Order: sequence, then C-alpha cells, then structure tokens
Amino acid sequence: MDCDAFIVPPGSKISLKKNYNPAYKIDFHKKTDAVIKLQADIERLANYQNILYAQNTYALLIIFQAMDAAGKDSTIKHVMSGVNPQGFQVFSFKEPSAEELDHDYLWRTTKALPERGRIGIFNRSYYEEVLVVRVHQEMLKKQQLPKFPEENKIWKQRFQEINNFEKYLVDNGIIVMKFFLNISKSEQKKRFLQRIESPEKNWKFSASDVQERAFWDDYMDAYEEVFNYTSTKSAPWYIIPADRKWVTRLVVANIICKKLEELNLKYPAVSEEHRQQLLQAKEILEQED
Repeated sequence: MDCDAFIVPPGSKISLKKNYNPAYKIDFHKKTDAVIKLQADIERLANYQNILYAQNTYALLIIFQAMDAAGKDSTIKHVMSGVNPQGFQVFSFKEPSAEELDHDYLWRTTKALPERGRIGIFNRSYYEEVLVVRVHQEMLKKQQLPKFPEENKIWKQRFQEINNFEKYLVDNGIIVMKFFLNISKSEQKKRFLQRIESPEKNWKFSASDVQERAFWDDYMDAYEEVFNYTSTKSAPWYIIPADRKWVTRLVVANIICKKLEELNLKYPAVSEEHRQQLLQAKEILEQED
C-alpha cells in the first residue's frame, strides 16, 4: 500500500472535495483479503508495540480528527485490538472544563502525552482549538485571553504554535501521527439514521450532532486550512477515506505499522554483567529437582 498517497504534502494547498474521495476503495480483489491483511497488521502492530515498550526511547502519539460518525471509536477499537493495554492509552477531548479554561489551550492535552515506550491516542485533540472554536467563535470569549487577536491572525498564530509544539515533541522522541477520517455528508446522514433507528445505537446519538451538521461547509473550510498550514515534514496529516469502515481500518493500521518499522526498533542489548546473571540464574534453575 502506498501510504504517501494519503499524506497532505507539506506546504501544499489541498481541496478535500477535489483531492480526496471519502468512498475510495483499496485495490483488493475481495473484502475478505482486506480483512486478512488487517489482521496481519494488527499482529505486526502488537509486536512493534512490545519492542517500543522494551526499548523505551520513543513514544507514539496518534491523533484522530473527524466529523461525527466518521468511525474514530471503531477504528481505535479494531486497529489497537492486539496491543497490550499496558502499552497504550486513549484520551478523548470534549468541551473544556472550567479548570481547563483557566490554562492555555495546549495544557489539557500536554499533560496527557504518552510516556516513552507507550502509544497514546487522542480522540480529538488540541486541533479542536482551530476547528470547532473557529466555527463557533463565541467559544474564544470563554478562554480569557489577555488580548483578543484579530480574527484571521489568531488562527495563523495557533497554526504556528501547534507546528512548533509538534516539532518539539518529535525532536524529543514523541512521534506524532495525525489522521483525519474523511466521511462524506451523505454517509454521515446514513449513519445518523442508523443510530436513530437502532435501539442499541440510540445512546450514540445526540440532537447536537444534527445541529453541527448544519455547519458542514464551515467545518470543511476550517479543516482545509488546518491541513494546509499544519501538515509538516515532522508531523504530516493523513486523510483517510471513511465511507467504508474496513478501508479506514486497513489504511490506518498499515500506516502506523510502516511508521513503527521506519523507527528501526530493537530490543535493548543486555550488558555482559546482566548476561552472566542470566547464565547463573539458568544454572540454578536447571539444578532444581
């Protein structure tokens, strides 16, 4: 699979509508072949995570952003299904609390960053500050900024702050991977109706979901700006087709595996002293009755 096909090239100006097809279908002869490939990548990911944990040099931060019903939760559930729960953590970021609003906008996500050797997943992230806050700019008034910047300047200012923050993370061994699950408006409608019509899915649906749908075009404009300004060499954006969930999961799993492969992870080598201790322990165990 050509993972580069899903990257937003740094410095480029993209159009979601023209350049990325939400219904894109991976070139597999059968869906069952894709399922087999996904399972293989899940197993690869589990193996890489073990080495990542043992080496304790890098951490992996995976960010998921999307419109409602794009499949963030199910993608996380399936792709990470083989990973040792001790080796990764998931944080979801919704409307900021009063405590969080008393801090800078990166505070609540910064304290949730993964430790070395672990995989951290942000289900939504600090990018909400240039997405939902941009679409609903009344939220800025709650942030108690010392000086309210001009409308256009604050977003470019935050883009630069986020780029600097992510460069800092990567320089310190926290690899940043950013996925946008690109669902079409028609597929979102279909999934909303399924949630309404299926009693076991009613809990997933909120009236606010439909209200936010009315701002679809505003969100698409905001997302395009985010991709155009914050897809960088050190932390590029991947735009993943999300109208077919099996495609989403397959692509995300493959991209994560390839990134971990690029890190050339290795189990730590033991010292000669440790090796001698192992040999002594083996000898003691073998002498037991």
